[in-house]
Amino acid sequence: MRDVGYGAGKYTSVNFPLNNGIDDLSYENIFKPIIAKIMDVYRPGAVVLQCGADSLAGDRLGCFNLSMEGHAKCVEYVKSFNLPLLILGGGGYTVKNVSRCWTYETSVLLNMPIKNELPFNDYITYFEPDFKLMIPHGSMENQNSYEYLQNTTNTILENLSKLKSAPSVQFQDVPPDAYLADESDDDDEEFQKEKKERYSTDRFRGIIKMAENDYYDDEYEDNDTSFSEL
Repeated sequence: MRDVGYGAGKYTSVNFPLNNGIDDLSYENIFKPIIAKIMDVYRPGAVVLQCGADSLAGDRLGCFNLSMEGHAKCVEYVKSFNLPLLILGGGGYTVKNVSRCWTYETSVLLNMPIKNELPFNDYITYFEPDFKLMIPHGSMENQNSYEYLQNTTNTILENLSKLKSAPSVQFQDVPPDAYLADESDDDDEEFQKEKKERYSTDRFRGIIKMAENDYYDDEYEDNDTSFSEL
């Protein structure tokens, strides 16, 4: 939680350390007020949301206890701000539950309810014995006390309150005389020289490392360039 940024960026980083076993209700109670405050302070024009599934109950490496419904409620809440939203995958180490999670959350994002019974497919045996979309709720003990969650939430909200809110700017059309780069810029001699120096692969010769089990064709295949091996 102390990792809040440094210097001019102080309080712009938000971290919420959680103990093992957090459940749906506890997670929702901290997620919503913090995200609401972040939206109010930053007023983003778009949101990128990473939906890692390692927080689901039963994950091989994760230590949280969320159901798919609880996980998806967070996605649904971010979606409710009606901003352009890019959804990405993330962690998740029980593969059959990762596919379940992202299938369900795709349906939530598209407002298209889907059945809990999985249709027959080539991978149906991965989902035995019940062949259901939803995963069962876990039985881990929630080691996050109400007092801890509330105190940490209040601290984060106070930190965010120390930032100046982004000004509200109305979208406007770009003036017709605004400068737009065209293809003629690429013909500029100095531009081409700088680009060649910056992206020249000559300066990487002799220091590129290649794994012994990596096999691919590249521009050096027919040259005498030697590479150091891992």
